[in-house]
Amino acid sequence: MASRTFDGPASDRYFEDYQVGDVHRFGGMDVLEDEIVAFARRFDPQSFHTDPEAAQNGPFGGLIASGWHTAGLMMRMLTDHFLSSVAGLGSPGIDEMRWLAPVRPGDRLDLRVTVQDAVPSRSRPDRGLVRCFIEVINQTDKVVMTLAALLLVGRRPVK
Repeated sequence: MASRTFDGPASDRYFEDYQVGDVHRFGGMDVLEDEIVAFARRFDPQSFHTDPEAAQNGPFGGLIASGWHTAGLMMRMLTDHFLSSVAGLGSPGIDEMRWLAPVRPGDRLDLRVTVQDAVPSRSRPDRGLVRCFIEVINQTDKVVMTLAALLLVGRRPVK
């Protein structure tokens, strides 16, 4: 299916707005060297994330973002563009996260989110579970990260 956008804003987005088969593409988030280094120094202190000079001789031939940093950038784009700001109820988890290619300073990342399933809850009729496949894509259209996400989303109130 072709990429599309939601009919309404995140402030009026409910379970019913996540249609199976829909593909949403959005983003762009710039990857900055100082943010790569700062994140890695705090959370993933490997030299190919923290030291641009040492990274030149490392396994990736230069500085790369931690996969966890890439996941954080993905989450920011997902929150800004895809998740409901009024009916989001969190997530019971993710499956099959994969880092497929290095993310480097100067990259620009987008997201492609495919709604794979949307099932109303049997035990809690005020919500449903949305299963999405998320791809993080760089400026050359290379997929650099994927994951399957489960989202709990409130149903539209009956008027």
